[in-house]
Amino acid sequence: MASDDQKVLVVDFGAQYGQLIARRVRDLGVYSEIISCDATADEIRAARPSAIILSGGPASVYAPDAPSVDAAVFDLGVPVLGFCYGQQIAAVTLGGEVGHTEAGEYGPARIMRSGESQLLAGTPEEQTVWMSHRDAVSQVPDGFVVTSSTANCPVASMESPERRIYATQFHPEVRHTEYGRQILSNFLFGICNLVDNWTMDNIVEQEVDAIHEKVGDRRVILGLSGGVDSSVVAALCARAIGRQLTCVFVNHGLLRKGEPEQVEEVFTKQFDVDFVHVHAEERYAQLLANITEPEEKRRIIGTQFWNEFFAVAQDLDGVEFLAQGTIYPDIIESGARKTGGKASTIKSHHNLIPFPEGVHFDLIEPLDHFFKDEVRALGKALGLPDHIVYRQPFPGPGLAIRIIGAVTPEKLTMLKDADAIVREEIDAYNAALFEKTGERNSERSVWQYFAVLPDIKSVGVMGDERTYQRPIILRAVDSSDAMTADWAKLPYELLSRISARIVGEVDGVNRVVYDITSKPPATIEWE
Repeated sequence: MASDDQKVLVVDFGAQYGQLIARRVRDLGVYSEIISCDATADEIRAARPSAIILSGGPASVYAPDAPSVDAAVFDLGVPVLGFCYGQQIAAVTLGGEVGHTEAGEYGPARIMRSGESQLLAGTPEEQTVWMSHRDAVSQVPDGFVVTSSTANCPVASMESPERRIYATQFHPEVRHTEYGRQILSNFLFGICNLVDNWTMDNIVEQEVDAIHEKVGDRRVILGLSGGVDSSVVAALCARAIGRQLTCVFVNHGLLRKGEPEQVEEVFTKQFDVDFVHVHAEERYAQLLANITEPEEKRRIIGTQFWNEFFAVAQDLDGVEFLAQGTIYPDIIESGARKTGGKASTIKSHHNLIPFPEGVHFDLIEPLDHFFKDEVRALGKALGLPDHIVYRQPFPGPGLAIRIIGAVTPEKLTMLKDADAIVREEIDAYNAALFEKTGERNSERSVWQYFAVLPDIKSVGVMGDERTYQRPIILRAVDSSDAMTADWAKLPYELLSRISARIVGEVDGVNRVVYDITSKPPATIEWE
């Protein structure tokens, strides 16, 4: 939680940029949380916010089912900032009017400042902002002044310094708004007088203290996958409670080449915790034999994981807590109310625990108010190695769903060897870009990359002999959040080197093909 209880609440009206607003506030060193727009003023007051931001949203304020805001929110004495729909709902709630503009504005627009403005202080008289609207404020409420406009939008921003209510029709949170960061900074530090104390050093200290206080002298168990989230939870708990933590690593044999050894090395040599390596490879192989349907693979793998995990857990004495790597987007998307919100469910919570009958542990979820990039930053601050901190997204069922058709030991070996080559070559490509640009995720670096083994064979020629062997599909995409993705425009020289190495070094492969389909219409994974 934030130092000195500073907290900015982002009231979400269904905005596509809702999470982005919260992240931009955190980027400026101030803690933020997202709540639903149907939270009452009393609920918001109970959360003790230092400031409130009203997000945009897709609805018209005059639509019958349009989301609204409790009018009493504006009387809490807390500074309020509204964006797009947030400006419009503030205007109509406080006695102003919203109407249709002659032409909607979508994309970059030029605003012209007018008069004094606390919110726009230090920004040019004319500047580019990002618009996305058809409706706009046509008459400001009493006590408000217009501080900027565009050719099509007479009220691009408005403010009432006396009531400490500020609003823009444009989106300062997106990078296309030239001075968006300055505008947010003006609000947080110039208007709200907050302090930029949301730093990794403070966060680590606070989270470690919170875990220690909650656990006391009792014991905690953690299902360790080797992924970013569970590894950071393990590192936090290790620092807080040491050998009171037992990490259970269930090795289903479906991880990438070398990963089980990496996980064991980190958590036996770098951290002083009890580490249990469950070698379940043969049991998984038997369960997956002849299973071709991907959802059935997922069900088997997930069910067996908890069977293996709880078999260990029930043999341990005095364990009262189960730690897991739930992160903030999981909470938002599952409609949970940890921040007082009532957001509708987007998807089921992927970390729901199927406790066996008669078994229960209290949960410890120290990452449940962190975004993914913040989790990685925590991992770095805790000393985790880069190969864990910057690990690519990897499906829970592992390589089982990158093998099309039945999973066999032969296919697993083939895919692990091919995938290792793909990662080695593109890791080197990304590292060269990082050295050149200083940015780990530069515009040209590749976000996710892996190999897929399809359930087909093709004819080829090797050493003047006909072959009939399997192809490997290379998948590499650029994305920021996995919601959409574009295929990576890798250099031909890199593709050629990957192909030559796979065909030359992996037994049973005679062809490499490159998937150049974006998401949508495809998905990133093949199953």
